[in-house]
Amino acid sequence: MAGIGFSLKKLFNKKGIMALCRAYGYAGIITAGPMILGVVLLLGMALVARLGGMSAHDRELLNCMLTYSLLVSLTVTSWFNMATTRYLADMLYEEKPERIMPSFYGCAGIMLVLGGVSYGVFLHFSGVPLSYQLACLWFSLVLIVVWLQVIYLTALKDFKGIVLAFCISLMVGFLLALILVILGRVTVVSLMCCVIVAYGILMVWYYKMLLDYFPKSEGSKFAFLRWFDRYRSLAFSGGFVNIGLFAHLVLMYFGPLRVQVQGLFYGAPDYDVPALCAYFSLLVTTINFVTSVEVRFYPRYRNYYSLFNDSGSIRDIEKAEDEMLTVLKEELTTNGHKQLISTLLFIVLGSFLLSNQILGMTDHSVAVYRLLCVGYGVYAISNTIMLILLYFEDYTGALLGTGAFAVVSVVGTVLQMWLSPSEFYGIGFLAGGVAFYIIVWVQLEWYTRKLPYFLLCRQELMARDEKGFFAMLCNWLDAREEKKMQRKRTAGTGGKG
Repeated sequence: MAGIGFSLKKLFNKKGIMALCRAYGYAGIITAGPMILGVVLLLGMALVARLGGMSAHDRELLNCMLTYSLLVSLTVTSWFNMATTRYLADMLYEEKPERIMPSFYGCAGIMLVLGGVSYGVFLHFSGVPLSYQLACLWFSLVLIVVWLQVIYLTALKDFKGIVLAFCISLMVGFLLALILVILGRVTVVSLMCCVIVAYGILMVWYYKMLLDYFPKSEGSKFAFLRWFDRYRSLAFSGGFVNIGLFAHLVLMYFGPLRVQVQGLFYGAPDYDVPALCAYFSLLVTTINFVTSVEVRFYPRYRNYYSLFNDSGSIRDIEKAEDEMLTVLKEELTTNGHKQLISTLLFIVLGSFLLSNQILGMTDHSVAVYRLLCVGYGVYAISNTIMLILLYFEDYTGALLGTGAFAVVSVVGTVLQMWLSPSEFYGIGFLAGGVAFYIIVWVQLEWYTRKLPYFLLCRQELMARDEKGFFAMLCNWLDAREEKKMQRKRTAGTGGKG
């Protein structure tokens, strides 16, 4: 990911307000694309539904269908994100770009099956018409592919192409929706189709970009599964982050604020809307991480590790370590200050705007918004520290932090619904963020004090045979694939004969 920061830094060096806005736009979409896409989608379709005169019930149902599909797709991909990213980085480092696209096909196939089956079962019993079920399922499957493509597109650094595809696809979707408004054909299914078309265009466009960048495909489609045995903690860390971020939203659908829209589709607008607004408070830290923290930290990090590989002297190694950790401390401190200022601005200005009922919030929803702003701010800082732990390959520390985030956020949210008044809803998520922060900060302090030990003394001297579940699954899938290829070759030979 450091290459992204260096590329984006060039945009920030250009002078002028427009250049600065363009740089932040690129950085925001690249670093937080999935959530920005989801927010733009929800707000845009809600506006079009109002313009089209859709009933309140249908608007709420549409919002639930979009939200559920987004959450399902993000949940499925979250368990694959980090391990797949590690595989992608390793293949690029080993100069094996031909292995990239086969892993994309294999990963996409597995996730589509998992997402399709699990979400399909829910939709079957959801109590909505079949056409609604098919639209939701189709949309979620398209989203799964798009979120996976975003991981692979980090290697391209073609920000203009990525952003152009993003903007045009959404414009097409909203244009189709506005045409439906003019024609008076606005329904739940028709708007869902507009969204599916928009993301379908994005999916095809991104796929074309991937093929242009990785034209050759060789090797097994399922070789990446071995990385889930090698780096199992990465997979769990990605899943736990997703649980910590979104479980408190889902749990509120079963609490005192829940509203049954239709069948199994529930909502909690008094909590969802504040959470949606508060989420944007963490974008400053997310963008600053790749444009400042990594850009200053990574050269020192690379120099420090290269001294071990190139037989540097002990004095040079110690000096490089001091420089690296000094820069890291400075950047993390600055990043924390920026997030603090951002959180305070969001609380003050956001509370003022929302209290004027621009979004129709009640007083206790504004109180929830303030708590969630603090929670997302703490999460943003914690996530930055966790990413630094991944730089040092402290996967255990990252797993402990993300696991605590998930557990405390879930347990805290359940307890808040039982014990606290509605004005304090969001304190469970905040508690999860605090637990996340404490663990990753303590872990980083402890780990960096013993860097030479972890670098030199905890590495395996000999490679071990892989015997994990995913290695066996990979072997089985590879053997099955090889049999299919043999049948095709045999059939081809027989045909020629």
